[in-house]
Amino acid sequence: MPKQSQILIVDDDPDIRNVLRLLLESEFTLFDAPDGPSALALLRENKAIDLVILDVMMPGMDGYATCDALRAFSNAPVLFLTAKSAESDRLSAYRSGGDDFLSKPFSKAELLAKVNSLLRRYKEYRGKPEEALAIENLEVDFAARSVVSNGKNVTLTDTEFSILEYLLRHRGQTVTAQELYENVWKEQFLPGSNNTVMVHLLNLRRKIETTPSSPKIIRTVWGKGYQIDE
Repeated sequence: MPKQSQILIVDDDPDIRNVLRLLLESEFTLFDAPDGPSALALLRENKAIDLVILDVMMPGMDGYATCDALRAFSNAPVLFLTAKSAESDRLSAYRSGGDDFLSKPFSKAELLAKVNSLLRRYKEYRGKPEEALAIENLEVDFAARSVVSNGKNVTLTDTEFSILEYLLRHRGQTVTAQELYENVWKEQFLPGSNNTVMVHLLNLRRKIETTPSSPKIIRTVWGKGYQIDE
């Protein structure tokens, strides 16, 4: 029997944690934490966790701060769970290192679609045959999903790495925001999807470009998309 994926549920509301357990326990190995510090401790102990479902509105250390902290040592995908649904809330989630966003209330079908999409993408890219590439100031190991920029290790989120890998594997081609979104997020491109792509690219450039305001690795081809040159 294939090994079940491991998911960490982080929410200060025990009722929400229990509901998520009921919805997910038949298909996944689950862990839970009532707050950010507990979640970070658990993630440090268990490096095999494949996905974090993280509530935004927690007392003390909120979901955004928790996600930002975990990105210092983990690239496991993060699915934000929140009652907020405004575009600004989604952008805040992505800026803090989150990979996707699910608004309450939600159905079991919606939850499983998001969870399975993130897990599939994470495992697909993590399981690729060993391959490495050097370009400009960047060294990328696709198998290890590691990046070195100017001689220093760079921590990318799973989504950021997937964006970088897709652009690198299509070097010399202009990739539209729609193509990037549908191949990385594995979802239909919607009106708000372009902003999602832009925020993740902004975060990625801040980490890998020597001068993010004048990027040399990931170029914007105005009116068309994004490109990494051969």
